[in-house]
Amino acid sequence: MAEVIKMPRMSDTMTEGVIVAWHKKVGDSIKSGDLLAEVETDKATMELESYNNGTLLYIGIDAGKSVLVDGIIAVIGKAGEAFEHLLTNTAAPIAATTTEATAPAPAAPQNNTANIDITKMPEVVLMPRMSDTMEEGVIAAWHKKIGDQVKSGELLAEVETDKATMELESYVGGTLLYIGVEAGGKVPVNQLLCIIGDATKVDVNAIVAASKNTDSTTTTEPAAVSTAPTNNTQPTIEAEATNNDTQTNDGRVKISPLAKKLAAEKGINLNTIEGTGDGGRIIKKDVDNYQPTIIATAATNITPNATTINATAQFVAGTEGYTDTQLTQMRKVIARRLGESKFSAPHFYLTIEVVMDNAMSSRTAMNAVSPVKISFNDMIIKASAMALRKHPDVNSSFMGDFIRHNHHIHIGSAVAMPDGLIVPVIRFADNKSLSQIAADANELYKKAKEKKLQPNEFSGNTFTISNLGMMGIEEFTAIINPPDSAILAVGGINEKVVKTENGFGIINVMKLTLSCDHRSIDGAVGASFLLTLKSYLENPVTMLV
Repeated sequence: MAEVIKMPRMSDTMTEGVIVAWHKKVGDSIKSGDLLAEVETDKATMELESYNNGTLLYIGIDAGKSVLVDGIIAVIGKAGEAFEHLLTNTAAPIAATTTEATAPAPAAPQNNTANIDITKMPEVVLMPRMSDTMEEGVIAAWHKKIGDQVKSGELLAEVETDKATMELESYVGGTLLYIGVEAGGKVPVNQLLCIIGDATKVDVNAIVAASKNTDSTTTTEPAAVSTAPTNNTQPTIEAEATNNDTQTNDGRVKISPLAKKLAAEKGINLNTIEGTGDGGRIIKKDVDNYQPTIIATAATNITPNATTINATAQFVAGTEGYTDTQLTQMRKVIARRLGESKFSAPHFYLTIEVVMDNAMSSRTAMNAVSPVKISFNDMIIKASAMALRKHPDVNSSFMGDFIRHNHHIHIGSAVAMPDGLIVPVIRFADNKSLSQIAADANELYKKAKEKKLQPNEFSGNTFTISNLGMMGIEEFTAIINPPDSAILAVGGINEKVVKTENGFGIINVMKLTLSCDHRSIDGAVGASFLLTLKSYLENPVTMLV
């Protein structure tokens, strides 16, 4: 009996997922445990394995598109088995794409484009939801062009989400007939990304028209459509045309999608780059090796109040200008979540000064025998976890009409990335030794910078630490990271002159500021927590008992 595969909930905050890539195509045999697809959530890209045996009969969402949790994404059953009854209002569209394609077949959707459900067509690739907070994806680069042959499992494009840039693999084989948005463009989740199939059997124009009937929110014009099977080598992207110059006859710059993205990030004027690729095409190496022109020549390229300028070399004294930078997907989510936190949770702040002399000498002694180097941040994580065990009210979450007191302690440690912040989580930190915390933290920080964190590694935090001490910041306040009720802002260690019995001396101090949600934490509770935390850090041996 055919079985419906639905989008699973892969994190506690996930509401939808984006299909980054299908690893199987319609008609493939599937065994339980086989990799079915890659799904991007709001936190990471995860592998979706099949839990059924059979044949993949239907794919309901194209790569690059999103689908709500519990939404139908595929059907697995016996070869040739009827499955249309498992879907809602999809019989006609499925019949149009799964029946034998004879000459009259393309004519039907042309006259009834309003009745076509492109989400049920195996040839249609939609923008998958790759994280629970993802609403749209940015095409960082296309690895195929119109007319190319695509095999199932081949890299089709790179998609930037709110959390990471992920690779989108094709889950169907055929010819790339249509690209809905060029590199750098945005595609909402579940909207048309591209079409892959047999040009003699697929009515591209009808599919595109049907997609426009339901949504027209893509930010750039789609690439040319090709339906003629004999011209598979002709309908390539214009930027790929081969001339002897970097620019084509119509003035467009020949550049690879990845090079274009890197140049935009660096603020480099494409007209100033000399391409070394085929026919003068600009490639990644050219952008990496680019040397900015001198200011005197750069001044001629500046347009006052232009929306974009060469951020590297085009700032000229006495000339007005600005640069507009599009928000990354990660930055959009940070803006939304922290905005909600700041303006919905009544924050108050408590600051305490900690003498770190004993912590500094203890760390030196511990690192002499520890298998992994222990940092001050690792010590703060351990001390915070132990203090939370004594003050469970701080290890809580405000849930609207009740307060949830967490019995486990998962410490989130904020990591700065070029696109924003992500918070890897040290799970059960109170039960781990300092060397275990150090090893876990190092591994998580490495994954975060490589954008390889899995959802369980950056979700589930019950308390968060933000440390800017290594950047010379003495003291600051942080915005609470939902669903936590508090966040600890850690400043740097600085020398301080104090009065002693014999005159004056120097001690090393560090300032900690606790941001609290007054809905779940009272001032006295927060103060007591900080005093306990201070005692652990000033006497590190007590953390080893």
